[in-house]
Amino acid sequence: MSQGVRGMFGRARRDALWDDESAIREAVFGPERLGQHAQSLAAAQEVTRRPGRGRSLSTRLRANERALLDAHRRIGLAIGAGEAISPAAEWLVDNYHVVEAQIGEIRTDLPPDYYRQLPKLSNGPFAGFPRVFGIAWAYVAHTDSRLEPDALRAFVLAYQGRQPLTIGELWAVAITLRVVLVENLRRAARRIVLGRRERLDADVLANRLLADAPLTPAHVARLLARHPGRLAGPFAVRLVQRLRDQDPHITPALAWLDDRLVTQGTSAEEAVHDEQQREGAANVTVRNIITSLRLVSDIDWRALVESMSLVDATLSAASPFAAMDFRSRNQYRSAIEELARGSALSELEITRSAVRTALNVSRSGTTTAPEDDRRSDPGYHLIGAGRRAFERTIGFRSSPHRWLERSIVGCGVAGYIGVVSVTAAALLALPLAAMATAGIDSLLIALLGLLGLVPATDAATAIVNRGVGRGVGPTTLPGLALRDGIPARLRTLVAVPMLLDTLAAIEEQVAQLAVHHLANPDGEVYFALVSDWADAPAERMPDDEALREAAARGIARLNLEFAADDGGARFFLLHRARMERRPGLLDGLGAQAWQAP
Repeated sequence: MSQGVRGMFGRARRDALWDDESAIREAVFGPERLGQHAQSLAAAQEVTRRPGRGRSLSTRLRANERALLDAHRRIGLAIGAGEAISPAAEWLVDNYHVVEAQIGEIRTDLPPDYYRQLPKLSNGPFAGFPRVFGIAWAYVAHTDSRLEPDALRAFVLAYQGRQPLTIGELWAVAITLRVVLVENLRRAARRIVLGRRERLDADVLANRLLADAPLTPAHVARLLARHPGRLAGPFAVRLVQRLRDQDPHITPALAWLDDRLVTQGTSAEEAVHDEQQREGAANVTVRNIITSLRLVSDIDWRALVESMSLVDATLSAASPFAAMDFRSRNQYRSAIEELARGSALSELEITRSAVRTALNVSRSGTTTAPEDDRRSDPGYHLIGAGRRAFERTIGFRSSPHRWLERSIVGCGVAGYIGVVSVTAAALLALPLAAMATAGIDSLLIALLGLLGLVPATDAATAIVNRGVGRGVGPTTLPGLALRDGIPARLRTLVAVPMLLDTLAAIEEQVAQLAVHHLANPDGEVYFALVSDWADAPAERMPDDEALREAAARGIARLNLEFAADDGGARFFLLHRARMERRPGLLDGLGAQAWQAP
C-alpha cells in the first residue's frame, strides 16, 4: 500500500476530514503511478453493507459556499482599497461566477435519494461518505486539482481492476469531483484571506515600530508582546520586507524578528523563500481548480462514464449494445440497477448472468421464430418478456411499490376497474359511516349512498387516473443509434397517410415530406404519401384526376431535388382508388384497389 493511502486511512477521528484546512494536494503522480495508487486505494477502502444516508456532503457544501462568498467580498474590498492581491486571489474574484454555477449544479445533480443509494465507506477519514467521494479526493490530491478526462478514465478503470463501481457511482464521479474541487478552493480562499489579515497586522506593527524609532530592546519587547507564539509565514515575511533597509535605529526590532524565526527553526531568508513557494503553489492550485471547474461542464460525461463502465463493456462484448441509442442503453442499465437492489448479486454479476442466459439460448439453436431469436439478446431478460424468469433465476425480490404496479398492470382493464371500485367505495364509506355514527336513519343513509355513487365513482376515476399517469409510464422499445444512417438491411419506408381533397393540402404534405427527408438525410430511408379520396356520392368525381396529378407532380419534384444515392427515387405516391360500397363486402384494404401512379 502506498504511503499516500496509509496516510489517508491512518486517521480515525471522525471530524479530521473537515478540521484540516490544508490544501488537498499530495505528491503529483504520472499516469503509471496514478494507476498504481488507484489500485492501492481500492484495496484499502471497505464498503459498509448498510449504506443508508451516510455523512452529509450538503452541509459542508453550504459552509463552503458561505466561506467562498465571504472571501470574494473581502478580496473585493482589498481591491477597492488599492491593495495588491496575489494571482490566486485574482483567479477567485474573476471566476467566482463559475464557482456559483458549479455549486448550483451539485445541488441539482445530487438529490437525497440518489445520495442515499451510493455505497458508503466503513473505514478511514471518509467513513460514512460515499466511496466515489474518496476516489475523487484521491484523484484531485495527486493531480493538484488538474482534471484530464483520459487520466481520470485510466484512474477509475485501474480502481475497478480491484473493486468494481456501481453505475450510480460512475455517474457521481462528475458530481463528487465538483464537491472536492469546491472544497479545495474554499481552503485556498481561506489561506488567501488569512494571509491578507496577517500582512495587515504586520503593516500595523511595522508602522508602530517605524514611528517609535529609535528603539530600545525593552521598547521592542513591549510592542511585540502582542504577538506571542509562532509567527505566521505571511506576517513574518511582510515584517521582514518592511523593516529591512531601514534606519539603524530599527535594528533591535530586526534582531528580535531574527531570534523568533531561529526559535521556529528557520531564518528570514528561508521564511521569504518558503512563503514565495507556498504562494506560487497556491496560485497554480487555484488556477487548476478554476480551469477544472470550467472543464467539468464541457466534458461529454455520457461518453466518459460509458467508457469507464464495466457493465457497458460486458454488454457491448456480447450483444449489439454499443450500437443502440443512449436511451436504450440507459434502459438496460436502469434495469440492472433495479435487479441488483432487489437481489444479493452485484450489478456486474447481474450483467454477466444476463449475458450467460442469452448465450445459452443462442447456443441451444432449437428455436427459429423471430420472437425466440430475441432471447439471445441480454435485453430480452433485462427488460423484455424474459424478465420474470430471469428474476426467479437471480432471486430478485421486488419492492412493494413495484409489486403493486406490476399487479395492477398485469390485471389490465379488470384491475383498473377494481381499483376504481375500491377507491369509490372508500370515498363513499367515510361520510356514510359518519352519518351512521350520528344516528341518522339507515333508510336515508342507503338513499344517500345511491345518490352519491355516481360522484364518488367520478372522483375515484380521477384519483386513479392521476395515480396511473404518475406511476405507470409508457413502455419504450429499445432502438439503434444508426449513427451512420439506416443501412440497406434495415431499409425503411416512412408512409404518411392523407386525403386528396384540396391542392393546398397536397402542397403542404409534399413540403412536409421534404422536411422529414432533411431531418433524416442519410441511409436507406424512403418516404411515401399513402393517399385516398374523400368520400363521395360516385366512384369518380370531376376534380379527382387534377388532385392526383398534383400529388404526382409534387413527388416527382422531390425526386428531382433529393435523389437517392443510386440515382433512384426516394419519394413515392401510393394511391388507392375510390370504390362503390356493395353489400356484403368488407371496407378494409382488401376491398380497395391500390394504384401507384
